[in-house]
Amino acid sequence: MNPYIRDFSAFDLWSKPLGLLYLAAVLRENGYRIHWLDCLDVHFPWAGSALPRPRRGVYGTGKYLKARLPKPPVLRSVPRHYHRFGIPPARFQDTLRTIPEPVAVLVTSLMTYWYPGITETTALIRQVFPGTPIVLGGVYAGLMPHHARDHSGADHLIIGEGEGAILNFLKDLTGRPPTRVPDPGRLDSYPFPSFDLYDRLPYVCLLTSRGCPFSCPYCASRLLQSGFRERSAENIVSEIRHWHGRYGVRDFAFYDDALLIHFEKRLGPVLEQCVRAGWDLRFHTPNALHLREINPARAALLFRSGFRTVRLGLETTDWRLQHSWGGKVDAAILKEAVSALREAGFEAGCLEVYLLAGLPGQPVASIAESIREVKKMGLRVRLAEYSPIPGTPLWTDACRTSRFPLEEEPLTHNNSLFPCLSPFSWETVQRLKDLAR
Repeated sequence: MNPYIRDFSAFDLWSKPLGLLYLAAVLRENGYRIHWLDCLDVHFPWAGSALPRPRRGVYGTGKYLKARLPKPPVLRSVPRHYHRFGIPPARFQDTLRTIPEPVAVLVTSLMTYWYPGITETTALIRQVFPGTPIVLGGVYAGLMPHHARDHSGADHLIIGEGEGAILNFLKDLTGRPPTRVPDPGRLDSYPFPSFDLYDRLPYVCLLTSRGCPFSCPYCASRLLQSGFRERSAENIVSEIRHWHGRYGVRDFAFYDDALLIHFEKRLGPVLEQCVRAGWDLRFHTPNALHLREINPARAALLFRSGFRTVRLGLETTDWRLQHSWGGKVDAAILKEAVSALREAGFEAGCLEVYLLAGLPGQPVASIAESIREVKKMGLRVRLAEYSPIPGTPLWTDACRTSRFPLEEEPLTHNNSLFPCLSPFSWETVQRLKDLAR
């Protein structure tokens, strides 16, 4: 189950529960029959023809179905409407009743502040399958296991990468030993994620590596993944061929945290083979590219192979702050990367730059200056509103500076609150958003 989201806003920006789809593929290889329900999927046939389906964009992205809800008490001061995103709960339960009672129900999680949607999902499942164990994995379960045990409604948690753990759990539950266990150190041993479980497949999410070699203080990648590992170029090309050739998929979104690292070994050969094959593909990078890894030759190959949505990880033009984070980017690197991308043929409208806003101790003037500097280069700004993440190096500073009880209530991690922006006002937030447009 991919659970409901409860939030002020949510958008399908190539958003699929990739970890859960990998688990489904591993379980299929081991002889389990899978029933798949994604509460957020607007294409589910059981969503009902009477429901208005949100429009989809040219690359398969778009809005979710939603219903307005009362705001939780801690969020009442936010001048925005609060929603449940996903299909109507009655439709969800109607579909559950068509499924034979399962051995277990697996539910994933993402943002820590989305836990109320998980709680609602598990409660709905429990009403239909009261005796079936519910297993929760994903980001929220991994970052806040104590809170998840108390509030999610799940019977069991899986922390970290789940393929081996779920096989062991089901072995204890059913007595059936696994027959095929993927090797975490050899990513080519994993089956392709089970995107075919969807009735319609407008895009596929690709993960060509796991983990990240960097240690950015605001990021949880190293907490959630055991080291940086890469798939072979041949294995990645085989997956693209599988989805494009068999299912006609054209749009692929890379989920990697470090897509361009070891370019000549991994992504470069993949793109060269796609070009030679003559496949008409469109690639997207919602997780952003490292500017240091972009040069004229690589930019030319990105353009030639079909990259359409190119997002760049800058975070800030406060170069002293950049240096304190490890010096991934400086002014010269930014200028050279942007120049290479433009010379390769990318128009300014295709290039978006992530800028972090609301970090602990980050002056509002610094955020505004970063926005201005990026816009001077003719690039689009995408504000990445900072969400405090438990366990990261910035977490202690976030708890110290936030106007909310971050350690007590994950709802206050919501980036829409700008929980660490100081001095805070909704007028300041709006000015920053207007400046970024």
